[in-house]
Amino acid sequence: MLPRLKAFGVRATLAGVLALCASVPSFAQGTLRIGMTASDIPLTTGQTDNGGEGMRFMGYTVYDGLINWDLSSAELASDLVPGLATRWTTDPSDKTKWTFKLRSGVKFHDGSDFTADAVVWNLDKLLKADAPQYDPRQSAQGKTRIPAVASYKAVDPMTVEIVTKAPDATLPYQIAWIMMSSPAQWETLGKSWDAFARQPSGTGPWKLTLFAPRERAEMVPFKAYWDKDRVPKLDKLVLVPLPEANARVAALRSGQVDWIEAPAPDAVASLKGAGFTIVTNAYPHNWTWHLSRVEGSPWNDIRVRKAVNLAIDRDGLKELLGGLAIPAKGFMPPGHQWFGHPTFDVKYDPEAAKKLLAEAGYSKAKPLTFKVAISASGSGQMQPLPMNEFVQQSLAEVGVQVDYEVVEWNTLINIWRAGAKADISRGVSAINYSYFIQDPFTGFIRHLQSNFAPPNGTNWGFYSDPAMDRLFDGIRNTFDKAEQIKVLEKVQEKFVDDALFIMITHDVNPRAMSPKVKGFVQAQNWFQDFSKITMATAGR
Repeated sequence: MLPRLKAFGVRATLAGVLALCASVPSFAQGTLRIGMTASDIPLTTGQTDNGGEGMRFMGYTVYDGLINWDLSSAELASDLVPGLATRWTTDPSDKTKWTFKLRSGVKFHDGSDFTADAVVWNLDKLLKADAPQYDPRQSAQGKTRIPAVASYKAVDPMTVEIVTKAPDATLPYQIAWIMMSSPAQWETLGKSWDAFARQPSGTGPWKLTLFAPRERAEMVPFKAYWDKDRVPKLDKLVLVPLPEANARVAALRSGQVDWIEAPAPDAVASLKGAGFTIVTNAYPHNWTWHLSRVEGSPWNDIRVRKAVNLAIDRDGLKELLGGLAIPAKGFMPPGHQWFGHPTFDVKYDPEAAKKLLAEAGYSKAKPLTFKVAISASGSGQMQPLPMNEFVQQSLAEVGVQVDYEVVEWNTLINIWRAGAKADISRGVSAINYSYFIQDPFTGFIRHLQSNFAPPNGTNWGFYSDPAMDRLFDGIRNTFDKAEQIKVLEKVQEKFVDDALFIMITHDVNPRAMSPKVKGFVQAQNWFQDFSKITMATAGR
């Protein structure tokens, strides 16, 4: 298995993880215990770490944004909805100027009022390095989410103005990533983010009551939550970090947890047979290799990029995953509204791959070799070790040799933010990163816009193409949704026709849970709503 895989020093043993689970006390009915894929409890101060999973479990639970996601439907694709702002508009004469009208009567968990000054304070904690509340850890998570923001101010107690650097129709999607922490709580706790991490205060439907790093977090409903329909029905929500898939399955079987993210595919049939529920749904997520385009990278040759895309047996990979995947035909999943009509057919064609590699100058005597950074687990990473082993074997069949640099999930995130030129990237020419692709900025722009190369953004590979930049400008300057979709189709076509990523698969977001878990609606979204869930008194 993975013959060129480097040792992963921080991997927990199955016995050790189960011992950790055993330390989680049993509670009365009404407590839901979730086994996450993360190796630690996500950052609790507002802007979470641990990728999208961090936002799912410690972002949209304890906190709100000015703009939230509608997570109420399993059948309809999620869209933006009012959160702490009831509406947002642009100035007809100046499309850089946005006005956000705030929701009145909202309280933080500590009882203080949510106001426009609190919004400015939260933006300062991310963007203003000389602000007393500036937090480098939160800034690292949030600053790159809102690159459009040039300035902001409180117009009155319930109105905020945000000015963008240029007209940018994607600003609402960017703002949806920014969670609001309580300035009053930070002051009360001695202006210490470390103290705030143990006693956080947001406006969200859940209040954090226990924070034990690498062990568990516990939350209870915030009864005074502003959206009465989303006041949680559970008595308690418990999060347990379980980075290994088999450990998660064992914890579910033994009754130590009631719900696990990303069960091991080979355990799905037996879990179903034992009466557990397997929940899946299509959602905007892809599993790719993001490619370095720095000088000397083999990926600067389009023949190499296309060859590797053609060398991967995606149907075989789907079989490995027990059917819990959608083989990639592009950066967006097949049938997506932005898919367009690309001319490069992403499929399994090893003979065509060999031909392209030969044209690029590679042979048995001079094989294509490169190294890829991967993680052993993590938010949206699916089953990265067996999946990358499968890809490695597919590529070996066409004479391509792959080495893997295996790191912990948060380390991989740090590599992604630092960029392909940074020492932390350890000489890799690709990074296996799963992407949240449910909005134009997060799905497309942040990955490849020229001026988003690190440290300005997450264009990890330092890709630069004026034609792509013009398309991105077109997205930003098109405020009509129907017209914007036409531009987004052209962007997806260019992603595919230029083979800008190794496009491997799309996840179906599998979860396994006890039949006691009732009322969960799996939204077509990276995030989920835990407010409607209850625990039955009968059953496993």
